[in-house]
Amino acid sequence: MNGSAQRTLLITLTGRDRPGVTSRLFTTLADFPLSVVDVEQVVIRGRLVLGVLVGYDEGTDIGRVWTAAERLATGLDMEIEMSTGRDKRMPSRRGRLHVTVLGAPLLPAAMAGIAGRIAAGGANIDRIERLAHYPVTCIEMDVSGADPEALRAALAVEAAELQVDVAVQQGGLHRRAKRLIVMDVDSTLIQGEVIELLAGHAGCLAEVAKVTEAAMRGELDFEGSLRERVALLAGLDAAAIEDVRDKVELAAGARTMVRTLKRLDYKFAIVSGGFTQVTDALVEDLGIDYSAANTLEIQNGKLTGRVVGPVIDRAGKATALERFAREAGIPISQTVAIGDGANDLDMLQAAGLGVAYNAKPVVRQAADTAVSVPYLDTILFLLGISRDEIEAADAADAGARPA
Repeated sequence: MNGSAQRTLLITLTGRDRPGVTSRLFTTLADFPLSVVDVEQVVIRGRLVLGVLVGYDEGTDIGRVWTAAERLATGLDMEIEMSTGRDKRMPSRRGRLHVTVLGAPLLPAAMAGIAGRIAAGGANIDRIERLAHYPVTCIEMDVSGADPEALRAALAVEAAELQVDVAVQQGGLHRRAKRLIVMDVDSTLIQGEVIELLAGHAGCLAEVAKVTEAAMRGELDFEGSLRERVALLAGLDAAAIEDVRDKVELAAGARTMVRTLKRLDYKFAIVSGGFTQVTDALVEDLGIDYSAANTLEIQNGKLTGRVVGPVIDRAGKATALERFAREAGIPISQTVAIGDGANDLDMLQAAGLGVAYNAKPVVRQAADTAVSVPYLDTILFLLGISRDEIEAADAADAGARPA
């Protein structure tokens, strides 16, 4: 067939889904000199929409194809639409973007606003599918004809007004290549701040919390603020660290996220402005591949109010990301960084994808995308992993374990 001037027939079947519909349609079409140009299929609540675009030459009796397709639809008790056209070139998927929308709940007004912004930018939504219905609703759109940066900026404004999270990412291999996740610890992988838990034991929680909040907003130099807060812990019995370690709670969805990514052979790392006395236990518990954190100095069973060695600050986190990537043999472009505070900014900007997780405004504005719901495993949806796939893998693992 002459692809430069190919005639086409678009056949759309709609109706109750049941096994064999796709097979029967293609079996019917196999009796004619046609070529398959494109296929799209989706099932929503048991209702099937199947679209098939076929090409044909000028001499093909398209009326016989039309009649055969209508006869099939009648036998299946389905609705059918057909239209002819002419394609001068085959459709291309190059340059597509993934637009991921997260909401809890996700309201029609939000979808209308996002879709309106996409259309206003001259882009087209080629496909929409649901990746999750809990703990948030996640909808993903394949979009073509858009400038990534312009669309990201436009949707960021819309998302803020509609109170949803929206991510815009390049499609194709660029997205699938992500293989190293580097994550902040305090208020990201775990709930709360370790230094504040220690301050509670030392009786200086209010002072420490005030400095922590200012540092996370970017109002204070992180290293100076850390040393100031640690100094307030001088004289605290080292046994308090064990008590804090036992009370640390992972963020909701943290285990699901790490478990799922490890199944996919991702490397996982944590980098923290907190302390190795706590992060080392997380590494062992979760099977984390790489870690970097500060170390509290202890002498004679007491905290001295100092840290040992160079401080892991904003620049130190970015340096750790680069080191982990080298050790894993993974390009920086294939890394994902996740954090919530100003000291995570360099790391988020250096990574292939920077995710602001329940972050301060300055971090949300600078990151590639933001997640504002308290479920860490929602980040899996940004990587194109659906809730159904996560649950299927968990069920398969449960079935493989001996009773």
